This record gives sequence, C-alpha cells and structure tokens, in this order.
Amino acid sequence: MRILLFLFGCFLFSGCYESERNCSDFKTGTFEFEALSGTEVFTTTITRNDSIEVDYYQGKTDSSSIRWINDCEYVLTKINPKNQAEKKAILIKILTTSKDEYTFEFSEVGKVKKSKATAKRAK
Repeated sequence: MRILLFLFGCFLFSGCYESERNCSDFKTGTFEFEALSGTEVFTTTITRNDSIEVDYYQGKTDSSSIRWINDCEYVLTKINPKNQAEKKAILIKILTTSKDEYTFEFSEVGKVKKSKATAKRAK
C-alpha cells in the first residue's frame, strides 16, 4: 500500500510540472538559431522589435511584420515577398524559455506540420 501511495504522489507532482515560459523576455532583441538543410547547418540571425523582425541569412536580409497573438505566439508576414511561397504567413510559438534561449515551433498558418528550433540571445 505504501508503494502505491508513493507512486501516486510521484505521478501527482510530476504531472503538475510545467516548463518555464517567460516569453516576454524574448519579444525584442537579437537572436541566433541554427537550421539543418540536407546535410548543412545554417545560422540565421534575427533582430526583433515589437512589430518588425529582420532575418540575416547567408548574406541576405529579409523583413517581416509581426502580429502578436499573446506573449508566446506571433504571426510573421514577409513585407516584400518575392514569390507565392513567401506570401504565406508563419506562426511561431515559444514553447520553453531559459535565461538566454528559447525553444519554439513554427509552421505555415493553417498547416499541421510543425518544425522546432532553439534560438539563443546573440552576444
């Protein structure tokens, strides 16, 4: 009986654990993240204020407007899309945060397939 109570207590307390999410700490700033494309790893630098995000990737600069849904979710829309694919909005959801990094998932708005990445505050 003691073992059963112990296991129940462990389950009860572990089920209540929630990952840290201080999303507002990452609404503005400069961040870097790495993405795998085939066998190559590419680094992207992002500078974000409350309404604009600028991406720096392989010597190219791209700007998107930001529409915040809440402190942890926002929608990116390219300001000057060059083709139909770039016209599609991207939903970003911050899943967890720590002191200098956050893990997020992203997908095209309305799509089920999501990808994950971790961004670190640039130094």
